[in-house]
Amino acid sequence: MKAVLFDLDGTLLPMDMEIFLREYLQKLGVKAAAYGYDPAKMVEVVMAGVEAMIQNDGSMTNEERFWQLFLSRIGGEKEAHYKLFEEFYTNEFCTLARIVQPTPLAREAVRILGDKGYTTVLATNPLFPSMAILERMSWAGLHPHDFALITTFENSRFTKPHLGYFQGILEAIGAAPQDCLMVGNDLVEDLPAVELGMEFFLVTDDLINPQGADYSQFPHGTREDLVSYLAKLPDRK
Repeated sequence: MKAVLFDLDGTLLPMDMEIFLREYLQKLGVKAAAYGYDPAKMVEVVMAGVEAMIQNDGSMTNEERFWQLFLSRIGGEKEAHYKLFEEFYTNEFCTLARIVQPTPLAREAVRILGDKGYTTVLATNPLFPSMAILERMSWAGLHPHDFALITTFENSRFTKPHLGYFQGILEAIGAAPQDCLMVGNDLVEDLPAVELGMEFFLVTDDLINPQGADYSQFPHGTREDLVSYLAKLPDRK
């Protein structure tokens, strides 16, 4: 094994995703109203943009796909709307940190791998711009220099669970799938990495398993178990 891919939300950063998304959209609507947009329409279009990114066929980045959808519904030019999002992610977005429950185990897991010489990737679903992902990373006590790659909507052409998302990471870091471990909490979004030949560790603290899939064949456990598992990996230095 040479590289470890970490999911963020629910894996390194404990959170209730439903509560987070509800608060996120509510705050975005308030910000939109202050800029003169219809808040209900703004939320509707943003969610349609998310769906467009999920359906992305790889012919453009997720960022390009989002703005294609957004401008088709709202009109105008990207520059005319960009300031709203830039100010929102700079000012209001950080207040959502009160919803999450950061743990020092996230920092410890990443530190262990760095000390052992592994390549680490923050393989968070690239539905957000980099400034929003870097903000959420900071809530978990993590920093951009901790990772060789951070997937964002600017640098990704697919989203989880599309295999193209994981293939894009492999190409970016120059690794074969059998040399990688995917660490996640979502059996729908993270487990497909196994189809390419990656190993998998399932974090069960904030488990997402809507189909009730059997995961007994995979290494799994709490974040404390994950840290213990990573500590036993061979030193690559």
